[in-house]
Amino acid sequence: MDIKTIGIDIGKNKFHLYGVNEVGKIMLRKAMTRQKLYEFMANLKPCLVGMEACGGAHHLARTFRDYGHDVRLMAIQHVKPYMKAYKNDFNDAAGICEAVTRPHMKFVGIKTRDQQDLLAIHNDRARLVEERTGLANEIRGFILEEGLTIAQGIHHSGPRVAELLDPEAEELSPSLKKLLSSMFEEFKAKDKSIKEREALLKELTKNNSQVQNLMTIPGVGFITATILVGKVGNANVFKNGRQMAAWLGLVPKQYSTGGKVQLGRISKRGDRTLRALLVHGARAVLRALKLKKEEELSSQLRWLKSVAERRGHNKGIVAFANKMARVAWAILAYKTEYKHNYKRPACVQAIAA
Repeated sequence: MDIKTIGIDIGKNKFHLYGVNEVGKIMLRKAMTRQKLYEFMANLKPCLVGMEACGGAHHLARTFRDYGHDVRLMAIQHVKPYMKAYKNDFNDAAGICEAVTRPHMKFVGIKTRDQQDLLAIHNDRARLVEERTGLANEIRGFILEEGLTIAQGIHHSGPRVAELLDPEAEELSPSLKKLLSSMFEEFKAKDKSIKEREALLKELTKNNSQVQNLMTIPGVGFITATILVGKVGNANVFKNGRQMAAWLGLVPKQYSTGGKVQLGRISKRGDRTLRALLVHGARAVLRALKLKKEEELSSQLRWLKSVAERRGHNKGIVAFANKMARVAWAILAYKTEYKHNYKRPACVQAIAA
């Protein structure tokens, strides 16, 4: 079949294909099982394949790319405008087939297996952290009902609960002690599991140059660096650092019309977890500036201090998080380390001026 473009609507066990030739004539409209899909794509001449970036899409994209096809993944919200008539699987596949040919369509980078392994560990760690926090808050509430308090912060929970569960302590009743003892054991088990996930991440990335280079950025630790590599990986899917910052929702929301530019707060689009990690990292850097002398600061940190003084503490934090995202893009794209006192070449400064 002379198929030039195929749109595939992904399902768990069934896949719907919609293919057209170079002039847009429908050449294929068929549903297939997973095994039949692999056989069909392996025997098909190389063509353009479009899919939505959903569960299982990255594995299919890697497989079809090995077959010689040009595979492109798209965000679901970008495909939606190309859906026609009523929603069904074939109409979805037709919309995907149409969207993948648009010249201004934004595509999602295909993740490698190593990236997906990193993200799987991160997601499991995030679940455990959430459950540990919920358990700590529940313990804190039970203790508060007895007129006792625990200082703010997860690291205060363990020592305080251990103190209250001491056999000689009389602040709590025996029955409540028995309940809290069981909950505290569960809390310690989750804490241990979180440390195991972090050790696994370190083992997987101890020789990863991308992670090591990202950790040279002020405010970027091991967790942020590994999740950046997992979610971004190949930074060349973005044209420049600002596009990556915009993808993370760290640029102003724009509502402009009639030649009048209106910029608002940050858009908060994109990945919420990664954006939060960058903001918290910037907050830690700004807090640490108070302990350093002016002559000890690099040019980037002096800039952060001046922005925080001129525009306010929180705006300074978000501005530095934006800069961290741009620097991370440059490090991933050019495979280099962070330069603390980097100065642009004179020719570039002249162009910018």
